[in-house]
Amino acid sequence: MTMVETPPPRLPVRDKAGAAERSWGGLSPMLTRLAEERATGVLVRARGSLYLVDGRVAHAESPAAPGPGALLTAHGTLATGVWRDAVARADDRRGAARLLLDGGHVTAGALELCHLASLYDAAYFALSPSSTPGRFRYGITHRLGPILSLPVAALERETLRRRDLLHAIWPDPAPDSVPLARTYASGAPKPTARQRRLLALIDGVRTAADLAHALGRQAFHTLVDVRRLVSAGLVAPQEPAPAPAPDDGGVAAAVAERLAHTTDPHITLLKRLRDALEAL
Repeated sequence: MTMVETPPPRLPVRDKAGAAERSWGGLSPMLTRLAEERATGVLVRARGSLYLVDGRVAHAESPAAPGPGALLTAHGTLATGVWRDAVARADDRRGAARLLLDGGHVTAGALELCHLASLYDAAYFALSPSSTPGRFRYGITHRLGPILSLPVAALERETLRRRDLLHAIWPDPAPDSVPLARTYASGAPKPTARQRRLLALIDGVRTAADLAHALGRQAFHTLVDVRRLVSAGLVAPQEPAPAPAPDDGGVAAAVAERLAHTTDPHITLLKRLRDALEAL
């Protein structure tokens, strides 16, 4: 009997890149659908907007995060007037980015780096959980114009990574959105120079977003510093001021004063009946 050795079948090789691209879609089902249909326009959500070009995220904006203009002008990379002029002159043919590059006001590398930092920063807030449904407007483009774009999968993965990082530093998200106050805890570790600049502006009124705008920093990096300071006992969320107690006596006096001078015949009749009953 002749034995024939048959080699075992080759095991399937997992396509890691393809699997990574498919393991997304949990943050915004609408964004997932728009990416699949290669849509162009702006997705407006509760805490920010995402601009899509052919299904890829080209820009992001959020009130909680300084935009690329704020990052470029905060530390002297670009004059504020030059940025505003470029944005004002931008049109469908040439965006603000192209005008800045053509005018030699900023290098391509600096602009791309700032743009990506701003995009990731604003997208973190735009993709935050919300009970408000998003809405998409087709065909809308950003005044900055084309620079770089990211796959939705990459943006969602980075957003989830940032959430995990903040949770590991301090699990309570309260310091992210309310006014912050200093606590001066004894035995706390010495803050870094970056943290000291942040502490100098914490006054019981400013929020983390206010601090990011004031310092011209990325908002997410500011959140990291804030949560580390909270964890160290140097900063705490500002407790809201108690609501003033209702002045029942004052309200009653105001009502009595108004009744005393009313000309409404029905109220006048009721007052006469009240006086008559009190006289019995």
